[in-house]
Amino acid sequence: MSDFERIIENVNATMSMEDMPLKPIDKERIKNCLEGSISFQDAVKNLVTKYFRKQAV
Repeated sequence: MSDFERIIENVNATMSMEDMPLKPIDKERIKNCLEGSISFQDAVKNLVTKYFRKQAV
């Protein structure tokens, strides 16, 4: 098992204890960050953009 796989499985185990296991897309996102394909800041920015709701004025 590679270091990246170990890290992802540890995160998944921690999240599973809170009844929130990682989905395959989450594991892929973490893997991409660990490999340097995308920065952690960009990954967070993409998630915020995806899930942010604009409030009606």
